[in-house]
Amino acid sequence: MQIKDLTTYRILEDIELKDINSRGYILEHVKSGARISIISNDDINKVFYIGFKTPPKDETGVPHIIEHTVLCGSKKFPVKDPFVELVKGSLNTFLNAMTYPEKTVYPIASCNDKDFQNLMDVYLDAVFNPNIYKYKEIFKQEGWHYELEDKDSPLKINGVVYNEMKGAYSSAEEILQEEISKALFPDNAYGKDSGGNPEHIPELTYDAYLDFHRKYYHPVNSYIYLYGNMDIVEKLEWLDKEYLNKYDKIEVDSEIKKQPEFNTIKDVVKEYSIASDEDTKDKAYLSYSKIIEDVLDTKLYHAFDVLDYCLISAPGAPVKKALIDAKIGKDISSSYDDGILQPTFTICAKNANVEDKDRFIQVIDDTLRRVVKEGINKESILASINSSEFRFREADFGQYPKGLLYGLQILDSWLYDDTKPFLHLECLDTYKFLKEQIGTGYFENLIEKYLLSKKNGAVVTLKPVAGLNSKLEKEQEEKLAKIKSQMTEQEIEDLVKETKHLKEYQEEPSPKEELEKIPMLKRSDISPDALPFKNEKVMLDDVPVIYHDYETNGIDYIDFMFETTDYTSEELQSLALLKTLLSYVDTDKYKYSDLSNQISIYTGGINFSVSSITKLKDNEPLIYLNVRIRALHENIDKGLDLLWNVLLNTDFSDKSRIKELIAQTASRLKNSLSSSGNVAAALRGLSYISKHGYYSDLLVGIEFYRFVSDIDKNFDEKIDSVIANIKKVLEKAIAVNRLTISYTGNKELFAETKDIISSYVKKCPKGTKPGKVLPIDLKQKNEAFMDASQIHYVARVGNFKKHGFEYTGLLRILKVILSYDYLWINVRVKGGAYGCSSSFQKTGEVMFTSYRDPNLSATNDIYEKIPEYVRNFDVNDRDMTKYVIGTFNALDAPLYPEASGIRSFIAYLVGETYERIQKERDVILNATQEDIRNLADMFEAVLKENNICVIGNEVTIKKEKELFKNIDTL
Repeated sequence: MQIKDLTTYRILEDIELKDINSRGYILEHVKSGARISIISNDDINKVFYIGFKTPPKDETGVPHIIEHTVLCGSKKFPVKDPFVELVKGSLNTFLNAMTYPEKTVYPIASCNDKDFQNLMDVYLDAVFNPNIYKYKEIFKQEGWHYELEDKDSPLKINGVVYNEMKGAYSSAEEILQEEISKALFPDNAYGKDSGGNPEHIPELTYDAYLDFHRKYYHPVNSYIYLYGNMDIVEKLEWLDKEYLNKYDKIEVDSEIKKQPEFNTIKDVVKEYSIASDEDTKDKAYLSYSKIIEDVLDTKLYHAFDVLDYCLISAPGAPVKKALIDAKIGKDISSSYDDGILQPTFTICAKNANVEDKDRFIQVIDDTLRRVVKEGINKESILASINSSEFRFREADFGQYPKGLLYGLQILDSWLYDDTKPFLHLECLDTYKFLKEQIGTGYFENLIEKYLLSKKNGAVVTLKPVAGLNSKLEKEQEEKLAKIKSQMTEQEIEDLVKETKHLKEYQEEPSPKEELEKIPMLKRSDISPDALPFKNEKVMLDDVPVIYHDYETNGIDYIDFMFETTDYTSEELQSLALLKTLLSYVDTDKYKYSDLSNQISIYTGGINFSVSSITKLKDNEPLIYLNVRIRALHENIDKGLDLLWNVLLNTDFSDKSRIKELIAQTASRLKNSLSSSGNVAAALRGLSYISKHGYYSDLLVGIEFYRFVSDIDKNFDEKIDSVIANIKKVLEKAIAVNRLTISYTGNKELFAETKDIISSYVKKCPKGTKPGKVLPIDLKQKNEAFMDASQIHYVARVGNFKKHGFEYTGLLRILKVILSYDYLWINVRVKGGAYGCSSSFQKTGEVMFTSYRDPNLSATNDIYEKIPEYVRNFDVNDRDMTKYVIGTFNALDAPLYPEASGIRSFIAYLVGETYERIQKERDVILNATQEDIRNLADMFEAVLKENNICVIGNEVTIKKEKELFKNIDTL
């Protein structure tokens, strides 16, 4: 049977999608009105999603809360958290749900046919038949609720989404984006935060929340997507029988209305919080935004990506350079939001001053007019288009399945026109068109029309206020105290009972018969064989080349690894700083702006990193400067010529350019530490106890931020020594005696590329051979770093090898158990944190972390009880099998060619063997609960080390200061 034979569906389009080697179908389900889009091809990593238009009317976060809560049990699968049950026991390659400004999407992916079907079933029942109507506790847990432990306790507000958004609103960039949206879209859904403003989330009532679901979660308002190699007819028949035919088509008013033109540039000033002892100088955010008409114009859709690069993002881009030269902000960025009906374009100056606002606007306006008059650099336009086209053809989306990214992209048009889901996917002709417009005035006319002549825009200024969040927290406490004071004794007693009841509900496990309704694979569904490494060692001019034989569709992936293990800590920090400068300053042949264009025209990117990994044989660190290039095979010679020019002939004499890059790096590191505080806190904690942790913190963590920040603040007095140091460490690193090369591609490409690589290696000096790592003095610091956040990132770390324990594959299973059972229930469900995780490395390193966590010491207490939980771990055979299967979704995740090569190369460097990973796999496949219980002593020893590091709210940190030896401001 073919799709055309199905009478339950109407085929609206059947089209060849030649740019992605696929067949596309657009269908309508006749009875329910559901929309279905299909991309059929031979990709085994299958993807499904169902999405809904969910335009918010206010800032209570109802779309976001529904996204969380529908995955908390349904009619067919009534367990409390089927999402977590799937994570524990599925081979999914993607499993999540996302709330956008006007849509909510529930995607899954898997390479296993049975698993894929199971995931589809659970997700569809979740959105159409959720238990939210039966259990108000779900709304309270995931959304918000008043919490009162006893009659004498202070009244609090808790809830997972509430705390998630408190974390989000601790970020200046998040606040800025919301204020820009409000200013640009006062009359439609985009002006309301679909995620929820924590100030307004407690205004959402249970009834209003249910009404929102009733209105929008109907098939007629849905967007269903299928991608990959599957029996499409079978899937469509099942979809009709199990879900869609139970609904009749109705009218749902979910139209995304356009914002009428207001023909003015709005001027908005808002405040945001910095830490109490921070200086407000150079901490303001200035932004300039315009609405860019219609997302359904595919040429415009891609053209503004090009303009984003040419005007702002590219090194030396005219608007960025003009603002930096005018000393307005230290970090200039831009964003083109093309995922909404009316895309927006924003230019932002971070680390600026409020009094510079008028100059900020004037410099942008003057520079854009000059660019229109003189024309955009033609090479810059070509560089941007070539870079986008390379990424499109490569189709490497890192950890995400390509079908997922295609599916999300089609919503950029499908959501606003039922007949055009594939509008932006077929883009090679558009890239060709845009190349043909270079030099014709096309791009300059777009600047004139949308950025200069059009008045629909906003200038939003964020003004820093020291200690604002502390003040707001105090006001919140007073407000809640007032609410409590106005409650009757009976109301207080009732609320204490409700708080207790919710905790009892959360603690009560789902009945066995409900858990068994969640479909699950068997251990026999798992391949017994580990994925092999592909490492073939070839000597090239006395340099080892590790060749990885993977099909790469005509792309060469090459890593040049220069070992720097023998560097001092000071040298390594200079090397880490160097990586932020290479290819962003002049060389003897190119100005940095021209160099950037050449790299984008001829390669898919040249990247520099400094990393520390640990050799398995002796647990000693291996530290290196890694230089990675990817390019189409026909361009690899030119790409390597550019790379070698950077490595051997970079000119560090332009101090003003270096100052600009250091200020930008400091700004971005600060934002990264605040938004990914769980990673930063864990690395800092590890720096107390392991060489790898020490060097990782030194190279990418808090210690590196402090190093860069100090140079930024004292630039004039330090710059000469900084330049001298980076020249010295670069000259020392770029040496044949320190070099190991990794090449990923097929045999034919490698055979042709070897001689080209050799010709460049010969240009390197022999240099010195790397020595052993230098001794370092590790000290337990147990630090807390205060910032302006309303939440915390709590990390506990240790090392089991110090206590005589060895790594085992059982730890991979325990990671799943702890992250999605013990920690999930206690830190997230009960505690209200947005996230929590555990990690165990082959080097012995152990990490427990929380993310956007309202608690501090309470979370630390939960970590302390892990050994007791492990010692008493008791599950049935089905649950044990579930944890085993869940372990393999990370082990067996499909990899793109470049990632496959990197995996093999890292194995070579650290001394990993196939025999060892096969043994690890065997241990996992045959694991028992007794094996897990036997790990308890390991964690008891690790937690007795008492290594803690926290980043977060200064008020809480000061209250709970007894946990720390040192407290500082981030």
